[in-house]
Amino acid sequence: MPVQIEIIKVVYIDLKQIMKMFTKNKVFSGLALALTLVFVESASAQQVLTIQQAVDNTLKNNLQIKQAAFSAALTAEDLTQSKNALLPSLNGSANYNKNFGRSIDPSTNQYISQQFSSASGSLTASADLFQGFQKINQIRQNKLLLSADKTNVEKIKNDLILQVVTAYMQILYNKDLLAASQQQLDVAKQTLKREQALLDAGNKTLADISQAKSQVATAELNTTNAQNTLSISYLTLNQLMEMQPENRFEVQAPAVADNYSLQNNFDISTIFGAAVNSFPDIKLASLRTQAALKGVDIAKSSYYPRLSIGGGLGSNFSSGRSKVLSITPNGFSEIGRTQLTNEAVVTPDFVTVLSKQTFSSQIEDNFNQYIGLNLSIPIFNGFLARTNVRKAKINYQNTQVQEQLARNNLSKVISQAVYDLKAAESRYTSTQNAFNAQKDAFYVVEQRYNVGLVNSLDYSTAQTNRNKAEIDFIQAKYDIIFRAKVIDYYLGKQITF
Repeated sequence: MPVQIEIIKVVYIDLKQIMKMFTKNKVFSGLALALTLVFVESASAQQVLTIQQAVDNTLKNNLQIKQAAFSAALTAEDLTQSKNALLPSLNGSANYNKNFGRSIDPSTNQYISQQFSSASGSLTASADLFQGFQKINQIRQNKLLLSADKTNVEKIKNDLILQVVTAYMQILYNKDLLAASQQQLDVAKQTLKREQALLDAGNKTLADISQAKSQVATAELNTTNAQNTLSISYLTLNQLMEMQPENRFEVQAPAVADNYSLQNNFDISTIFGAAVNSFPDIKLASLRTQAALKGVDIAKSSYYPRLSIGGGLGSNFSSGRSKVLSITPNGFSEIGRTQLTNEAVVTPDFVTVLSKQTFSSQIEDNFNQYIGLNLSIPIFNGFLARTNVRKAKINYQNTQVQEQLARNNLSKVISQAVYDLKAAESRYTSTQNAFNAQKDAFYVVEQRYNVGLVNSLDYSTAQTNRNKAEIDFIQAKYDIIFRAKVIDYYLGKQITF
């Protein structure tokens, strides 16, 4: 950021002089102001992106993190629902029917041959008293699964942080590689120019010119390849941050002292001990193992009897139902005669007056209630419960193996990281010494070449050796920084430069 401010200051000072010239003429005063804004905006447009800002942008925008957060939210809803399952259930129902022809009157349960309407309603409630602790274990398992999903979010964040650090360091390396390639190209062009001048003076041959042109062509190809590689590394970091490919930024190179050395003698067991208690991969595997163990308890609940309590109330109505208003005697009616004396057999006759029974009275008359206990005892279900228990145990054993694999893998990668860091330190020192030696050797060859004591082939060889040593040193410099940051990553430290 200080470099950016200095650029703005320089641009601003230069533009003040330009504006003095423009403001002498009122016609150009507006144009002067517009140019000032354009130049200042252009100078400040290229932001310097620190590694922490790159990490923050990735954690804010990356879609994998959002997907993992959505998964955790769904698991949270499952946990809430498993807790709500402990509450009693309450349900209501209502229905209405239109009947034609011969039908059963639901109010009297008798056949009638007429058109009528019927309606009924009920309210029922039930609660589980004992289910083999299935619901309690389900709540406990869902709590573990929710913790696992939250830990998975942290795991994805950790993995992305390491990817961002890798991409960021790759940009730094590719920038220095491009700068070295451009320097090689400049030297090759200067060499070609000098060779051409010596050829014109009669001190060089066409073979020397061809050799110099070949060096320029090789340097141009290396520069083009370095530029393409740098563009791809910018694109990789933009994709991790979920930014548009045209997003432009600069990266901040860390300072590495010439006498850089490790501040700590890292111990593998110490790093593993710190990482195993905080690293999301291990915590995630452990939580999944615990959840699988609860799955065994849930499956075993099928072996136990189930006891529930229930109750309800309801009523119904039928438009075909009638009530008796009055019964009046109406003499006698003959129903037959005796066989021997042929005397008439009569029975009293009555006149019955009926009326439709009202809705309210039917609801009151037909109102019913019940309460009861239900006990279900599993005797034989095709060994389904036993199979589910066995599968749950196998799943638990599998998660135990996965947890151990996660621990073994963490131990391997930490061991590899420590060895890589120590190797990177040795390589950094070696490449630095080699670069200094090649740089001094090239300086001597260059001085001898300028006075004609060395031919162009030896000069070109010395230049190539010097450039290769510089590239190796650049790579070693960023390699040791990256390896040290990997150790910080496993120790749970914030990665900064």
